[in-house]
Amino acid sequence: MDNMTDEAPVLIAGGGLVGLSAAAFLASHGIRSVTFERLTASSPLPRAAFFHMRTLEMFRSIGIEEAVRSQSEKEFVPDGAIIAMDTLSGRKLADIIPNLNEGVDALSPCRRLFLNQPSLEPILRKRAHQGGATIVPGAEIVDVHQDGTGVNLRIREVSDGRTHDVRGDYLIAADGGHSRVRAALGIDYEGRGAFSNSLTIYFTADLAPYVGDNPWSLIYVNNPTLRGFFRLNRAATAGFLGVNVLGDPQLDADAAVNAATDLSESRLIELVRAGVGKRDLPVRIDGYSRWRATANVARRLRDGRVFIAGDAAHLMPPNGGFGGNTGIHDAHNLAWKLALVIKGLAGSGLLDSYETERKPVAVFTVEQSFSRYVARTAPWLAARVQPAPLVDDLRIELGYLYDSPLGVHADPRSTCGAPGSRAPHLWLERRGQRVSTIDLAGGRYVLFAGGAGSAWVDAAKEAVLRLGGVPLDAYCIGRDLADPGGRFLPGFGISSSGASLVRPDGFVAWRCPDHATEPAAVLHAALGASLCTRAK
Repeated sequence: MDNMTDEAPVLIAGGGLVGLSAAAFLASHGIRSVTFERLTASSPLPRAAFFHMRTLEMFRSIGIEEAVRSQSEKEFVPDGAIIAMDTLSGRKLADIIPNLNEGVDALSPCRRLFLNQPSLEPILRKRAHQGGATIVPGAEIVDVHQDGTGVNLRIREVSDGRTHDVRGDYLIAADGGHSRVRAALGIDYEGRGAFSNSLTIYFTADLAPYVGDNPWSLIYVNNPTLRGFFRLNRAATAGFLGVNVLGDPQLDADAAVNAATDLSESRLIELVRAGVGKRDLPVRIDGYSRWRATANVARRLRDGRVFIAGDAAHLMPPNGGFGGNTGIHDAHNLAWKLALVIKGLAGSGLLDSYETERKPVAVFTVEQSFSRYVARTAPWLAARVQPAPLVDDLRIELGYLYDSPLGVHADPRSTCGAPGSRAPHLWLERRGQRVSTIDLAGGRYVLFAGGAGSAWVDAAKEAVLRLGGVPLDAYCIGRDLADPGGRFLPGFGISSSGASLVRPDGFVAWRCPDHATEPAAVLHAALGASLCTRAK
């Protein structure tokens, strides 16, 4: 740590999945960061494995999607299924998701996948390093202080207790559910709280005879001994069993949801065998972890120059796989805003939108995770806790909305480019090569205009000059890019003389469905509003 920079534009607390994502996204915008991680090395045990289409789109925008997908295919079956069984070797109870990627190709250029967090983190770390990020392992934050111009941290080296002071313009707190930064700021969680003392058992066992050729990615098991879920490697020779409930909750509800009591090796082996349905199965225990199934959101996601992200901002049960994805989306939403403010291209008010946009999404997603926990693991709770009605996974993955009259979530197949929604994925052509609108709207503002909207493209060039060089690309569909399928205009909800402005994170900032008498003035006002700045 002796050669660590004393100052950086952005400091990051926590070098796990969300902290590394934040560092990588910031690096893609040319912003240097320093990340402090208490652990000296990542845990080799698998965690946070299910990654959604929208998350892969974000990885695609910084050039790591192929590396992520390639690693995934080494570890897991592509396009796998999520099912429920009484035991792994027994009777199927339900096909929850028969194919992870059935029917998704029209919605995104990316596909869902499974990948162990210890395999993903090195990819994120490499991308962050390539962009100038510094990542400091074995360093814990012991004090936080901020003033009107920056944030001061006192860092303690885990190895010898030495301390070091560092200052940054902003701090991202991605230091997990027991966040020291959030606690130091006095920001509490609110929500349903913890409802299960759960257990994850990591093991090695030959389960291939029971899995066979079935493309199972996640297997819920519900039987009189336990309720939980298996996730196995591609060869079905190792994996983990998450245990949420033991025994019959109708007889003793408190004991049933306290799974992490007896942690002896013999008991862990017994539980794995009960999940598989084979009492004499040879099992080697590789480790275990205890955790509390919780549904909470931080009361605030911002305090001055400090922003709360990931598990520090929201805790949810693993059902649906939304936790890690939601944290990555926090980081993606925040990175471009910090970048433009730090570069002097946006007003500081842009940073206020982080909490305004992300907290409603977090609240909704936490509730949906809880509802899936009740439906898949603890149905006897339904009458007592009144979970929110389940909505389709696609609405949670791709349909969340920012500051929109459509609400918090909508069907991504019907938003039609409405402001506040993710810009729709459409295949266009550039010089005979297929290109997705998602790729065109990655990391910069982009203006899409209809075939009769060339005046909007000219207006975009003027706006760049007037707003001090804000990153903005502009395309006239039909002139600069071909639309062989004729889907662009209805997909974005504009006429041939209209235009749509998409933010650097791929969300629609504004649209003009038809022509405007003064397109330059109209576009300048729209960009200024999005950037929280005034005309220059």
